[in-house]
Amino acid sequence: MPKLYIAGDSLASIKLEDKRPESGWGEYLSFFISPKIEVVNLAINGRSTKSYINEGSLSKIDHMIKKGDYLLISFGHNDEKIGDLTRYTNPNTDYQENLLRFARVAWKNEATPIFVTSISRRIFKDSKLVLDTVSSYPQSMKKCAKQHHILCIDAYAISHQIICDLGEEKSKSLFLHLDKNMHKNYPLGIEDNTHLSPYGAKLIASLIAIELNKII
Repeated sequence: MPKLYIAGDSLASIKLEDKRPESGWGEYLSFFISPKIEVVNLAINGRSTKSYINEGSLSKIDHMIKKGDYLLISFGHNDEKIGDLTRYTNPNTDYQENLLRFARVAWKNEATPIFVTSISRRIFKDSKLVLDTVSSYPQSMKKCAKQHHILCIDAYAISHQIICDLGEEKSKSLFLHLDKNMHKNYPLGIEDNTHLSPYGAKLIASLIAIELNKII
């Protein structure tokens, strides 16, 4: 059975119980793709391409991934943290270079790399969703994919459109929005426009899977 490895950040990762109901789309991907492919979710909270590599997580994948497997690569939210030198990458230089390091690990092991652009944040201004909610990282990933003939799923465009369609109020359901005392982990409530609710994670997973099922 081929395996599909996910290398990414908190938008895809498996959540600890003290963070629930926050959810990652990678937790639900296996529900929507072929049962003949095993999903191995190695996304880690708070990681950028830089920190994921420097901490040795890509090296672990290098020792695990085999011929015929797939490697989903999805980073951007933490690469833009310009004040954190352990994570920040320039979208036009080292970010793309790091993405290629992930792709080369797949190629070396006769596996298939697939880029997945970061999902959109929910940032409205004057009742309109901001155009570039993850700076230029999704566009940079797409450019890198095109230049090096790497498969790419534009999860940013997909999620951005969904948020626009739902509108400013209804789109809250996709994200971690809780009133006071709604959940034991967030007694004061929370308004998080980056991380996903279970509903949002399932929806994004299903939409990524639609594109993924076209290419695997």
